[in-house]
Amino acid sequence: MHLMYPIFLCQKGIGMGLTELFGIAFGLSMDAFAVAVCKGLKMPKINKKQTALIALFFGGFQGLMPLAGYFLGKQFQNYIIAFDHWIAFVLLCIIGGNMIREAIKGDECECECDCDCSFGLRAMLPMAIATSIDALATGVMFGLMPDVN
Repeated sequence: MHLMYPIFLCQKGIGMGLTELFGIAFGLSMDAFAVAVCKGLKMPKINKKQTALIALFFGGFQGLMPLAGYFLGKQFQNYIIAFDHWIAFVLLCIIGGNMIREAIKGDECECECDCDCSFGLRAMLPMAIATSIDALATGVMFGLMPDVN
């Protein structure tokens, strides 16, 4: 069984240090940071409850998705190697199809309040998941890599 890994991560005695891990974490968090900033800019007045909700959703998912991906990668390593590319294909089709559906349907917030509907579970959960899918994939990659514990 031979898996394709970046060569610099697989050489004997050479691995990732804190600098590399912080670089990966920084890169993975940029999309969630951008969406969180945009959600904050949409607030007409700073509300501590909504600010904490934004931090909880985006920060929580960014922290938990790599961990979940790591455990999924370790658990199903022998099963997903043969069709891992199809998993990525299906996930991207679901995300792309949802984007096309939303563009055609034109989902607009139709409630009377200015900002409460956009901070509900129905709005926040998909954004938090969408911005942390890359973190899940990175966690799966770490789970599939040899000598990463």
